[in-house]
Amino acid sequence: MFRWKATAAALAIAALALTGCAGGDSGTGGGEQSGGTLTLGAIAAPTTLDPAGSEWGNRSPYYQAVFDTLLLATPEGTIEPWLATEYSYNDDNTVLTLTLRDDVTFSDGTKLTGAVVVKNLERFKAGTSPDAGYFSGVTSFEAPDDSTVVITLAAPDPAMLNYLTRDPGLVGAEASLDSPDVATTPVGSGPYMLDTAATVTGTSYTYTKNPDYWNPDVQHYDKLVINVYQDPTAALNAIKAGEANGVRLSTNDTLSEVEGAGWTVASNELDFQGMLLLDRAGTQTPALGDVRVRQALNYAFDRAGLKAALQNDLGSVTTQVFPATSDAYDPELDNYYTYDPAKAKELLAEAGYADGFTLSMPSSTLLGASTYTLISQQLADIGITAEYTEPGQNFIADLLAPKFSASFMALEQNPDWQLIQFMIAPNAVFNPYKYEDPKVDEYIKQIQFGDEATQKSVAKELNKYIVEQAWFAPFYRVQGSFAVDANTTVEMVPTNAYPAIYDIQPK
Repeated sequence: MFRWKATAAALAIAALALTGCAGGDSGTGGGEQSGGTLTLGAIAAPTTLDPAGSEWGNRSPYYQAVFDTLLLATPEGTIEPWLATEYSYNDDNTVLTLTLRDDVTFSDGTKLTGAVVVKNLERFKAGTSPDAGYFSGVTSFEAPDDSTVVITLAAPDPAMLNYLTRDPGLVGAEASLDSPDVATTPVGSGPYMLDTAATVTGTSYTYTKNPDYWNPDVQHYDKLVINVYQDPTAALNAIKAGEANGVRLSTNDTLSEVEGAGWTVASNELDFQGMLLLDRAGTQTPALGDVRVRQALNYAFDRAGLKAALQNDLGSVTTQVFPATSDAYDPELDNYYTYDPAKAKELLAEAGYADGFTLSMPSSTLLGASTYTLISQQLADIGITAEYTEPGQNFIADLLAPKFSASFMALEQNPDWQLIQFMIAPNAVFNPYKYEDPKVDEYIKQIQFGDEATQKSVAKELNKYIVEQAWFAPFYRVQGSFAVDANTTVEMVPTNAYPAIYDIQPK
């Protein structure tokens, strides 16, 4: 599936507590260690194994096998200690202090220290990762001693703890970071070590158990193999042939066959699909500057029908972009706009567009021709003509240029602060017209500088306001599926496409 990822998924502001406490070695799974080999299927290969160029989402298992993160995101939706045993903010939430474990050794025999962590954090900020911008508000990384790291921010960032559970929080051994082989020969403190001799770059990655790992409770296997299945048919064939234990499914079209092979499917709802109504000031398309027109577009779509036709009726209908795991989420907003073409026509007439207008949008073959046909039909029913242009590989670039006022899109549902910075704030990536609303700006300010209770309550107010103002026209949250064989269990992290390797275990 074509999907733009903001850096990934993350946990809700509720989990972004301003203080943390000591953790211990319990890990995420515990239980008996059974050994053997875990073979996984992924839909994308890593572009590099250098932590400074790393990504998360569907590429997270390659990094999580070798490297530890400073903090850990759990299936329960919480943030827990990992390499950092304690974490706390100062009074104005601009200085984050982390206390590191003292029993961690990298696979090259060197020790984890504050200086090593700082070097990793600085490299990530200056690196090639698409998520390097997560640290744009950081003014300094410091290590007062071997067991302490201090991150200083120009202003509060309610998502910083979550960032440290993902690629920005990966920590590699110091010597390896300066090696010319850093992109292909990673050295970390993680549960496994890459076997470069048995690895075929871009196709199959083999890892062996780290004998000196600090948390053996989460080493459920002696060997880990991750095979790349970019073709859904190849993934299905591997499942039917018993050539894997767990596979990330890129489509839900084959679920019946997967389950028929005796496999179990775990799922989450990470992405939403729907319309981005970007030109809310009417700069390029004057009609979109009228909230009644944007509301009319929301009433135009039969979301339940689209979900049945395009998603095999899997997922959940919604009219909000915030995920169910976030504090901003309000279940009543999932059905704020009903399917009501008559209401849509009435609103268009009130706005002066009784005869409709033409809406120019990009299209992509990766999102399916039938998607655009159905959208065109439903817009035509209220008098709006959809005019498509196929930008090819420039789909995202042209959308963000911005060359189009609106677009059908599949986007990751981030938790509150990350979603705000990704889709709503004046400088957000998916606010290419830099649209501002004084009320929204005030909500954002309250969330950034407020205490946890304020963040939660104001996030809900912000969510309701942008739904009422029809900033977007979501259709549904998409079911993301991960299949495991009869000998394997898995727990999904609620806001990442791929489960943590710690949470995939033998029965």
